[in-house]
Amino acid sequence: MFKQVCVIGVGLIGGSIAKAARANNLVETLVGFGRLDDVENLQLAKDLNVIDEFYTDIETAVKDADCVIIATPVAATESVFKILKPFWSEKTIYFDVGSTKGNVVAAAETVFGFVPDNFIPAHPIAGAENSGVQAALVDLFVNKRLIITPLENTNAVALQKTQQFWEKIGAIVSIMDEQQHDSVLAATSHLPHLLAFALVDMLGHRDEQEDIFKFAAGGFRDFTRIASSDPTMWTAICGANKMELLPLLEQFKTELSKIQNLIETNDEAKLFELFSYANTARERFLNQRQK
Repeated sequence: MFKQVCVIGVGLIGGSIAKAARANNLVETLVGFGRLDDVENLQLAKDLNVIDEFYTDIETAVKDADCVIIATPVAATESVFKILKPFWSEKTIYFDVGSTKGNVVAAAETVFGFVPDNFIPAHPIAGAENSGVQAALVDLFVNKRLIITPLENTNAVALQKTQQFWEKIGAIVSIMDEQQHDSVLAATSHLPHLLAFALVDMLGHRDEQEDIFKFAAGGFRDFTRIASSDPTMWTAICGANKMELLPLLEQFKTELSKIQNLIETNDEAKLFELFSYANTARERFLNQRQK
């Protein structure tokens, strides 16, 4: 499918894409690019056969690439565009994997003055608690959602080939605009991560005095699993998608206040009604996931 793919940012996501592309015979040669302080990680990626070669010089890294994958944290996207700009090729397909899309589009417009038609904004809704190339999985994207957010000027051939690439490594591809993407992901991914971080932060400080984690059961582990996610990445996501997150946080505070009031007033009937609705809504979500 591609002769040479350059992965910028060979971590969990970038490494998993590389592994999946190799396993599915979608690429002949895989190269990685990183900064000088990332050489140890790049060498590990090569030793693990995730990539064939790596470079710290961007011109060399992308010279023969017909596909470039930007798999860095969203906060770094603009700086990546800046180093790519002098070597941008109309014959190459570029796509990213950022968890937010509005800021990625804005970064392209800042650097290029427009969004190049051969850049395809994309977001695989997949991940793991562990980070780094050593955590990369060949099947990370199998049966996982992948959202592409093309623009009006997006090249149809580049879009089709990008979609085919993701489908061939197992992803279920959906198309939507970047604003809808950021709104949906703020509610279904970003807010839950913030809640998990907040709960563990609160209980972690109590644990220092009360040894509370010793008695935490499976429900605590399940709910807080995502608090093990990369703090650097999630700090960047909060900044990138704050306009969608802030109203949701206010809405959630209102919901918590409502529950607090029902408990304070011993309104068990309405509390049961709220819990029952949530129970039914989650079952509906699970049923949709199985289709």
